[in-house]
Amino acid sequence: MATSDFVLGGLASVGATVFTNPIEVIKTRIQLQGELAARGTYVEPYKGVLNAFITVAKNDGMIGLQKGLVPALYFQFIINSFRLSIYTTAVDRHWMHNKNGEISYGLGLMWGAIGGVVGSYCSSPFFLIKTQLQSQAAKQIAVGYQHSHTSMSHAFKQIYNEGGIFGLWRGSMAALARAAIGSGAQIATFGKTKALLVEHDLVTHPTLNSFSSGLIAGSIMSLAITPPDVITTRLYNQGVDVHGRGIYYNGWLDCIVKILRSEGIYGMYKGFWANYMRIAPHSTLVLLFFDEFCAVREKYHL
Repeated sequence: MATSDFVLGGLASVGATVFTNPIEVIKTRIQLQGELAARGTYVEPYKGVLNAFITVAKNDGMIGLQKGLVPALYFQFIINSFRLSIYTTAVDRHWMHNKNGEISYGLGLMWGAIGGVVGSYCSSPFFLIKTQLQSQAAKQIAVGYQHSHTSMSHAFKQIYNEGGIFGLWRGSMAALARAAIGSGAQIATFGKTKALLVEHDLVTHPTLNSFSSGLIAGSIMSLAITPPDVITTRLYNQGVDVHGRGIYYNGWLDCIVKILRSEGIYGMYKGFWANYMRIAPHSTLVLLFFDEFCAVREKYHL
């Protein structure tokens, strides 16, 4: 695994995150709205994606749309450094190719999932803090458990004091499933789509090819990742008791059961459109930036 691939993968995601973090804030709020309540029985401060943007800006200020940006940047740098460098290594060493020398969708799923799991586990504390900071809102539009963090460093100290080092990785098992499913679908689709677009002479320009493949990969990823994303958001954001145990859920399976019983299948897809509006452009930008950075490295032999 080349060190430059690791760094370029992280830089590509950082550039994309600055643009897509506001929709991540919206997605988190919608996923926590009406937690464990039947549909139609709770107040909805966020009535759709556009309304949510206006509501957050009006009550939390424009800066509220960038809540959790710092831990989000750390999270994205770490997870995508692993994901994209592992992907590149697998492609370069033909670990993603079948006997005919073609990129295999199944092998792409496997290597994408491996990269996602490794990156997700290493970056889990930042995802935890990002979620808790993004959920913080003015009282009149607050949803989900409200944490008292004042910054990323304060959140680290508070979580560590409450649950020790293990507290920083609380909910990480659910995040691994989220990463394996989402990353596997994204990486496999991206690699296969790039090859097919060139093979059929549809989009041969490198930049346009990366852009088109990234957009398609992001669309597939958003369909696959929403249910595990909802579970991860709920587990990461819940408060803990004096023993460090979650006050709402005992784990990912308990979370699934409670959501289905209280909110139905609709609850598993809360925030889908916000997720799609975030993932599709974010995936496109990350994969485009990564390919462009790699092209610059090759051109100047960096």
